[in-house]
Amino acid sequence: MGRFDDLVAIVTGGSSGIGEAVADLLHTEGAEVAVLDTAPTDRHAFFPCDVGDTASVEAAVEAVVERFGRLDILINNAGIGAQGDVAADDDDAWARVWNINVVGMVRVARAALPHLRKSPAPSITNTSSIAATAGLPQRALYSATKGAVLALTRAMAADHVREGIRVNCVSPGTADTPWIGRLLDAAEDPAAERAALEARQPHGRLVSPGEVARAIAYLADPTSTSTVGISLAVDGGMDALRLRPRQ
Repeated sequence: MGRFDDLVAIVTGGSSGIGEAVADLLHTEGAEVAVLDTAPTDRHAFFPCDVGDTASVEAAVEAVVERFGRLDILINNAGIGAQGDVAADDDDAWARVWNINVVGMVRVARAALPHLRKSPAPSITNTSSIAATAGLPQRALYSATKGAVLALTRAMAADHVREGIRVNCVSPGTADTPWIGRLLDAAEDPAAERAALEARQPHGRLVSPGEVARAIAYLADPTSTSTVGISLAVDGGMDALRLRPRQ
């Protein structure tokens, strides 16, 4: 028996990185998993979806419910990155990243809520970031969106807790994902850049997608009934710890 037996989960951005790890774990523990993404996957039931487009989101969510007959868990994970200080991106870039990283989560949650209200164990878990609470250089736009996700999570939790729908978010540190891999590949000295990213996390390495997936599974677990409105850090202590330099 798995803790997600008989439950249906949507994972947005579930074709790679953290989303793929989440989809795999939920499936292993009994859930029927629907991946909503622009990139196809053959690991789970795939529903093409652009979270930046309302019609695409609504069609995908309805297709999931039509196929599986219900919806219990939403993992709002889809997002895109951005680099640079506050002057680096024009208005179009700000609108594009905000549309995916923040309004995209709103669209999917809005489409899912009528179905979650029928579930005996409904939950929504959003993917935020260490960037929501720690000032990171050259991440102005990305940080702004992830700060909004953190605030949105708490507001949603307040709105829906009395309906029995638990809303939380996970806040990973720098994780070993394809996006980080592309950033490292583009660096002048990839090895030095990776070492710097690892060194700023107190445990001295990048966070693995599997570690984030296990935190998300805890938040989505139907037995975590008193876990509501929290941001669960999976960052090797980056947000909370202040270590002395190595001697």
